[in-house]
Amino acid sequence: MSGEPEKLAEGTLISHLLELRDRLLRALVAVGIAFVPCMYYSNDLFSFMAQPLLSKLPQGSNLIATGVMSPFTTPFKLSFFAALLVAMPYVIYQLWSFVAPGLYRNERRFAVPLLLSSIVLFYVGIAFAYYFVFPVMFEFFARTTPKGVAMMTDINNYLDFVLTMFVCFGLAFEVPVAVVLLVLMGLVRIEKLKKNRGYVLIGIFILAAFLTPPDAISQCSLAVPMYLLYEGGILMARLLVRQRAAEAVKAD
Repeated sequence: MSGEPEKLAEGTLISHLLELRDRLLRALVAVGIAFVPCMYYSNDLFSFMAQPLLSKLPQGSNLIATGVMSPFTTPFKLSFFAALLVAMPYVIYQLWSFVAPGLYRNERRFAVPLLLSSIVLFYVGIAFAYYFVFPVMFEFFARTTPKGVAMMTDINNYLDFVLTMFVCFGLAFEVPVAVVLLVLMGLVRIEKLKKNRGYVLIGIFILAAFLTPPDAISQCSLAVPMYLLYEGGILMARLLVRQRAAEAVKAD
């Protein structure tokens, strides 16, 4: 009957561990399948990844490889992360399929949009870093290079820098999801989030200073979108809270 409390799926510890193993194996297989074409086109992937810097270097300048194995290991590492990025929706789906039976119906209804939004926002953060932040950042670095100094970046150091920036911007774009979760879980009230806007703005700029290179352009490129996403998270949380209140009134 509709008035009866909802029951969650139960199982033994062994059954949960076996299911978790199966889910992880499927996720690893998906990453492995995506890795094969990424590895085949690894040099093309690295050329695409290096384009924002190469386009800002002086005429005739190139990236260099200071390690003996760097020309192979660097594209190989990039291929792995590219495969993980391509297979990420399926990996998260497997994790969700493992966790979902332990959630109530209303929790799943709110969790699915948040999960999809977090995936999309992470990709948007990476694209924002590549297409908007990197050209400005690398042009600034190239213009500030002292006279007599040739800007010759090692490919491994460049890849580590790029991947770090991708993770930072991808996580930074998760701010709306974090704000909505805090509000829906009852840990923070919307009024408090609105009241502490000034402190949040200062904290975001401090965090951006630690995550980005030591220049104002990079810091603002991360801090400004983070704060705008914070405001967007407040707006989304307000709409969801109103929807939840309306459903509770309708149920009563």
